[in-house]
Amino acid sequence: MLRMDIVSLVSGLLAAQAGKVQTQVAATILKSNLDAEKSTVLTLLGAAQQSPPSLANVGAGVGGNLNISA
Repeated sequence: MLRMDIVSLVSGLLAAQAGKVQTQVAATILKSNLDAEKSTVLTLLGAAQQSPPSLANVGAGVGGNLNISA
């Protein structure tokens, strides 16, 4: 009877260790995903704040001054 109790205890400890490892892996993956999302948001915010936009690839006269007095 004592041997079954020891086996049960060891089995429970191994299961607890496996659960702890799974939790650590999940936390690491979650942090990695959050870091990637943060990077994406910062990239999008940075792109939205760029001003003025580049006019390097537009035709001549585009983006010049507009005369609205006429």
